[in-house]
Amino acid sequence: MDAHVAEFLKHLEVARAASPHTLKAYAQDLSALEAYLGPQNVPLLKVTHLHLRGFLGQLSVDKAATTRARRLAGIKAFYRYLVRRKVLEVSPARRVKTPKLPQKLPRAVPVDEAFALMEAPDAEKLLELRDRAMLEVLYGAGLRVSELCGLSLGDVDLKARSVRVLGKGNKERLVPLNEGAIDALEQWLARRGELLAKPRKKQDPTAMFLNFRGGRLTTRSMEVHLHKYVKRLGLNRTLTPHALRHSFATHLLASGADVRSIQELLGHASLSTTQRYTAVSFEQLQKVYDGAHPRA
Repeated sequence: MDAHVAEFLKHLEVARAASPHTLKAYAQDLSALEAYLGPQNVPLLKVTHLHLRGFLGQLSVDKAATTRARRLAGIKAFYRYLVRRKVLEVSPARRVKTPKLPQKLPRAVPVDEAFALMEAPDAEKLLELRDRAMLEVLYGAGLRVSELCGLSLGDVDLKARSVRVLGKGNKERLVPLNEGAIDALEQWLARRGELLAKPRKKQDPTAMFLNFRGGRLTTRSMEVHLHKYVKRLGLNRTLTPHALRHSFATHLLASGADVRSIQELLGHASLSTTQRYTAVSFEQLQKVYDGAHPRA
């Protein structure tokens, strides 16, 4: 790895408290750029905006605009770092425009389907008790799937009906839990110790949600379990854990919650990110209008 890249990643980890996921993504962005520059014998410190445009042009062959924009964001952050460190006078990326992204609105799950998902796990089975608790917290508190899997026992206060969440940039927030989530967590915690009864490698006694070996559940596993219940219910849709977070926000907004409160609950740094849900709500309102108004 280039020494400047290594320093940049270390800076992100220590000074910016970047997550392992973010560090991995930035490393991949810069590795891809180095692979492109290699045949041209151009080091990272000699890159021009033309090289970067060529790199994005090559990516456009088989990469979506969102992927190209994310790659460019990582590269721009790297060169801004070099300018701040006075390794470079000017960033070669400053003249490179971010690809135009399609405006995609989040897709919310209908309320009845969300409720059906909460009830889909079998309460007689230990791992499905865990899954019900995860679904209730994911939808009931609007967590990111990484935040859900990162929960430890000490993060949940059943008496106070709240969960302490460590979000992006190590920002902490407190989110209330509803009665359904509290009930599901109590049932899960009553039997959770069964997964730790037999000592195995990589067990994590502090983790709230465990896999069958007693280790901390991964985000990928959560996605697999969610897909199982979508299939069990025969829902004709592809559903991700993030869709439940979208649904949390959309359903709150439809019930009269204000955008600022939803921003706090979701842990969004910018209000503009949360305001996407107002567009979703208006879209739903327009459908009702079109179906009910005699002149529609």
